[in-house]
Amino acid sequence: MSGVGAKRATPEELSHLYQAMAQLSDPVDIAHLLEDLCTIREIDEMAQRLQVARLLSEHLSYAAITEKTGVSATTIARVAKALNYGAGGYRQVL
Repeated sequence: MSGVGAKRATPEELSHLYQAMAQLSDPVDIAHLLEDLCTIREIDEMAQRLQVARLLSEHLSYAAITEKTGVSATTIARVAKALNYGAGGYRQVL
């Protein structure tokens, strides 16, 4: 669901998504689910954000991260904010 006027997922729908993801441990199975759920662009963006989080955790500068990944400073700042003040998901996988 995206676009103007799209309603957000309910807590129950989100819970079902999280439970479905938690059932998978094989990276191939996870890739298949993501390919069914997301566009290629969305998957690429998530992969890039995780890479940015890794590079930030290695203390690379924004300029170095932009050069290495091609992502904007705005995206790097958003990832940095989530890395430092978010729910802890990035830290858990890093």
